[in-house]
Amino acid sequence: MKTECNQLSFDFQPLGSRQVTARFDGGTISSDAGALLLREVEAGSGLLARLAACFTDHRDPELVEHTVEELIKQRVFALALGYEDLNDHDTLRTDPLLAVLVGKQDPTGQDRIGTEQGKPLAGKSTLNRLELSPAGASQSSRYKKIVARQTEIEDWFVEAFLQLSPAPPEEIVLDVDATDDPLHGHQAGRFFHGYYRSYCYLPLYIFCGEHLLCAKLRPADVDAATGTVRYLQRIVERVRQQWPDVRIIVRGDSGFCRDNILTWCEANRVDYVIGLAKNKRLTKILGGELHAAKQLHEADGQPARVFKDFSYRTHRSWSRERRVIGKAEHLAKGANPRFVVTSLSAATEPAQQLYEQRYCARGEMENRIKEQQLYLFADRTSCQTMRANQVRLWLSSAAYVLLAALRQHGLAKTPLAKAQCHTIRLKLLKIGAVVRVTVRRVWFSLAESCPAQTLFAQVLDNLRAWQNQQPLPAMPARGPT
Repeated sequence: MKTECNQLSFDFQPLGSRQVTARFDGGTISSDAGALLLREVEAGSGLLARLAACFTDHRDPELVEHTVEELIKQRVFALALGYEDLNDHDTLRTDPLLAVLVGKQDPTGQDRIGTEQGKPLAGKSTLNRLELSPAGASQSSRYKKIVARQTEIEDWFVEAFLQLSPAPPEEIVLDVDATDDPLHGHQAGRFFHGYYRSYCYLPLYIFCGEHLLCAKLRPADVDAATGTVRYLQRIVERVRQQWPDVRIIVRGDSGFCRDNILTWCEANRVDYVIGLAKNKRLTKILGGELHAAKQLHEADGQPARVFKDFSYRTHRSWSRERRVIGKAEHLAKGANPRFVVTSLSAATEPAQQLYEQRYCARGEMENRIKEQQLYLFADRTSCQTMRANQVRLWLSSAAYVLLAALRQHGLAKTPLAKAQCHTIRLKLLKIGAVVRVTVRRVWFSLAESCPAQTLFAQVLDNLRAWQNQQPLPAMPARGPT
């Protein structure tokens, strides 16, 4: 039997003597009731409200039904819940759960008139104004009048990090990396990248642990390190305003081993641990250690490592001599030499410890990038202009920041404390519920068979304890479970 998307019922394989039939007639039911926890994160932090303040709205206030803050919340909450496409919102706009997350006073939409009655939220044609409004839009523009102030949005990520980490740490590590964002159309800024063998963008990311500090979209015809000093400077200046005594270390792969980055770090009391691409000179310097590692490998057949600490300067590209760590490793496939340049002292950071504990830890940042691209749709850059695609990347990044805040403050000391975004979404946010709206209350009757009931209650208690420490009004106490 052919399945038609518009048929009223669906017949499946029988269960014994019973027929199995499904219909989309259950009434007001949501599959995302766990997102109420994300609403509590926003209530305790005001992150999305401050992000909305980074946009200029040139629309006539008398004609506005959906404020910029409501549009931002609708888009970011939907991304966090797995709805990547603007077209999804033509159906989602009737969802009372999402309307509650956004803050609509009537989540049923019955206060609207005409064909919009029963649709409390914005459709795709309104939401796309966040992305498609050009930089020069004004009150005289016809449709696209919501302008993103890019510098303020870039600053928002740093401010969010500082807010979510109120206790001054002794040390922070800023991980920098570039990755590919494959393109399948003819978007502006599209170039073929020889390493990735595809047409793509080359976004720059900067993380501090799990906190995202920078997500800058760039064309693929630039060096991987392009713009790094500019963004590091802004981040470091703001961090030191808040935490003047914090020690800052920049970490990256060999794509960021550029003299201007190293020199800037040295001039600004910022340490660095950065990969250094191998060459004939470096391999020759490490020759003795490579031979020793080979002998160790041949003795027992196990991978062998020998480290060397030495000073090195390139013939032309470096302005000074620097400390370099060489790892002479021999594997079943042969020699595997690697090098790292660092400003850290040998007295406090021995060679092996620096390489294995300091440098190799940067792999965790790559997991954060994959998390955002795979599960929060940071690579959904299908708009024609780079400006629009940059806004899309920022909205995806804001969804990541929101989920990271939930993980940091809500999931602490729970089984999901280290879970990735898609696991949090699947186990905690995707909870079925019947929604009932009365004059005095919005009821969410959650699925009784939900296996995350205890976890849900614990996360809500954690969020309330965290929120009570914030300089905002406390949330009401949770009733009996």
